[in-house]
Amino acid sequence: MSINANTQVLCVNDIEVQVVRKPIKNLHLGVYPPHGRVRVAAPLAVSDEAVRLAVIGKLGWIKQHQARFQSQPRQSAREMVNGESHYFLGRRYRLHVVVAAGPQSVHVRHAVLEMRVRQGADEGACHRLLQRWYRQHLHELAAPLLVQWQVRIGVQATAWGIKQMKTRWGGCNPAAGRIWLNLELAKKPAQCLEYILVHELIHLIERHHNERFVALMDEHLPHWRAVRDVLNAAPLGHSSWAY
Repeated sequence: MSINANTQVLCVNDIEVQVVRKPIKNLHLGVYPPHGRVRVAAPLAVSDEAVRLAVIGKLGWIKQHQARFQSQPRQSAREMVNGESHYFLGRRYRLHVVVAAGPQSVHVRHAVLEMRVRQGADEGACHRLLQRWYRQHLHELAAPLLVQWQVRIGVQATAWGIKQMKTRWGGCNPAAGRIWLNLELAKKPAQCLEYILVHELIHLIERHHNERFVALMDEHLPHWRAVRDVLNAAPLGHSSWAY
């Protein structure tokens, strides 16, 4: 759907709006963290004036979401030093770096995230080790959930994976049957992972966030709005997301 898409920026009431035109039927407006970037996906035939009117009609909603992102607690960039806060499955841990011979590893011990590294390991090496640990655990958590929810919803993903994403907690390519999970979900409560997984699987049935999509979410995960609020209220990293 990105083929032949073109992008421009409109200014509407002092708000910059990124407009992406695609061969789609309906106009979709979103507000994205960390600073409340506004993006509109519009059909190719929709005029600039029609986009402006659509944005003006949603100004209150846009400003509400922008204010929420600005007030949300954020972590500074992680430096991988002792005593630093790191999150795993919604809980905060204090980092303790141990320099030792042997295999490098990460372990949770009570309220401590212990990282064993070799002599000379720099900040980048520590960061990559922690990311691999997050990826391993997220994969172990997601795999059985995927099997369970595919059966319950009645869909089958052809492939799934985990990757770092800047603006989304998950992604879905309905045509290819492929879904993606954001690596950052390893830091959030387990119920948030389940919500995003269900969200993306339902996109295999309905690609748009329309009434049908909402009805399917209500049917399969009635408490999804509460979980979404938990996810979007959790502390954001120095790079951040929302859904």
